[in-house]
Amino acid sequence: MVPEINPWSSNQTIDIDKLFSEFGIEPIYPVLSELPEIPYFMRRGIVLGHRDYRQIASAIRNKLPFHVLTGFMPSGHPHLGHLMVMKEVVWHVEQGGNGYVTIADREAHAVRGTSWEQCQVFGKEYLACLYALGFEGTTYFQSRNDRLKDLAFEAATKVNFSELSAIYGFSPETDLAHAESVITQVADILYPQVDRQPAPTIVPVGIDQDPHIRLTRGVAHKMRMFTVEERDGYVSVRSKNAPEAALDAIHQVFSHSKKYEGHVDIRGEACADVSRKVREIELTYGGFGFFTPSSTYHIFMPGLTGGKMSSSIPESTIGFFEPEATVRKKVMSGITGGRMTLEEQKRLGGEPEKCSLYLLNLFHMVTDDNELHKIREKCVKGEITCGQCKKETAERVVSFMKAFREKMDAAAEKIRV
Repeated sequence: MVPEINPWSSNQTIDIDKLFSEFGIEPIYPVLSELPEIPYFMRRGIVLGHRDYRQIASAIRNKLPFHVLTGFMPSGHPHLGHLMVMKEVVWHVEQGGNGYVTIADREAHAVRGTSWEQCQVFGKEYLACLYALGFEGTTYFQSRNDRLKDLAFEAATKVNFSELSAIYGFSPETDLAHAESVITQVADILYPQVDRQPAPTIVPVGIDQDPHIRLTRGVAHKMRMFTVEERDGYVSVRSKNAPEAALDAIHQVFSHSKKYEGHVDIRGEACADVSRKVREIELTYGGFGFFTPSSTYHIFMPGLTGGKMSSSIPESTIGFFEPEATVRKKVMSGITGGRMTLEEQKRLGGEPEKCSLYLLNLFHMVTDDNELHKIREKCVKGEITCGQCKKETAERVVSFMKAFREKMDAAAEKIRV
């Protein structure tokens, strides 16, 4: 059976309501009040869903350690459609997170057949974009990170092909390298907690990448030595093949606890305090002590021709290395939310939510909310034609791309591969 969400499809038509109801993704709006500041991509509804983001909001608010990781598959040149997740990573780093970015060259080679040489070329371009946005942190190529490969091997002991088939729709014809690339991505998500310390980890992704998040959350739980559960009036620490000495250590730390076969029950202690001590003991006895990773989900930046902005449809994208004339032509050819005639446009107004140019401004080109509101109002009131709006948007895009390429060039010296 083909899964509802395919991370490798370039034609995603995902029902957001179904995503929330059937896959357990929660709307992010109720969590926003818990953040010290709300970034524009959350404020505008571009990032609209999450898994377990409250632990990240708490870490930001209380200045506690946390990590932020995402990855990019270097199967083609980066374009504007990739910029949102980069901005999310940079913002979380600015809030105190330890930044990690993986260049998923193993995935590109296994899934897209991209040569290792091309992976390096495209990967360096992605890194230049990140550094141009102000990213600070750790970057690596999957194929060159031996510690990551060891973690992937360990994670693979907790996953079978039935699970991969259920999540991804893998069949007997699926290449083993494709399956291995999935496990490598699981290791990517967990890697910051091995490279530094166990801590909450946020993974900003497009909603098509949720299968990787679901798999990794399950693997992180399976790789723990203990499960800590809050029961009616007590906290129960239950072993999952942990060394007996580790269970004894928990019993000794909480001297008033009761030890049974395979678990220790503790009264009079907060679950959070017990969890923290259990994690310390687990690490002492060679465990991983993983926090279950969190995730945020952004909607796709629509392509200029409709649908998802994708490298496989060159007319839908704006690449960072395209000539100015090409950029202008693409913007001027973009699908709008205008009416069939000028008379209808003036009488009925446009439909900005259906306009690739308005959404281009919403995602990246207009950072001031008041200015964006004015653009929208002029559209819905029929006070501006699509042609004029295209010209104004084209100027913004050309100006943005020129400044961004300069920053990319200046950031080249930061790239180490």
